Amino acid sequence: MARFVLIALAVAVAACESSALRQGASAAEQRIEFLAPADSWPYPFSPAVRAGGFLFVSGQIGARMENGAMALVPGGIEAETRQTMENIRDILTRNGSSLERVTKCTVMIADMSEWPRMNAVYATYFPGPKPARSALGANGLALGARVEIECIALV
Repeated sequence: MARFVLIALAVAVAACESSALRQGASAAEQRIEFLAPADSWPYPFSPAVRAGGFLFVSGQIGARMENGAMALVPGGIEAETRQTMENIRDILTRNGSSLERVTKCTVMIADMSEWPRMNAVYATYFPGPKPARSALGANGLALGARVEIECIALV
């Protein structure tokens, strides 16, 4: 019983501190912006969302627009990883951040045997301190992609 009371007390204190922080935060810090490139964005998600001082970048794959449709780049896991990271860099730059401000990435890869080749390209985009990272094997990524990466960055 005492353990439950201590946990409940800790949750209440955290909630009060969180509320106080929110009340002291500026309107800009509390605003959430859903950042899609245009009203005609055809997908049921935003490529990025700015919340407080963070930019949350949706999962990106190694695709680019060709003839009005998204198409994977040819060349295998290395080319897809490079295009994925370029897509992420573009979204970050357009929204006031950069790869140097990435704090966390999540990597989803269709074939774990390609991990070393994906990782070699990925690492070139973070030559200094590396962001925190999670990774998992995935069965079936959009457009049959080999890799998908999402990230969180400071703005």
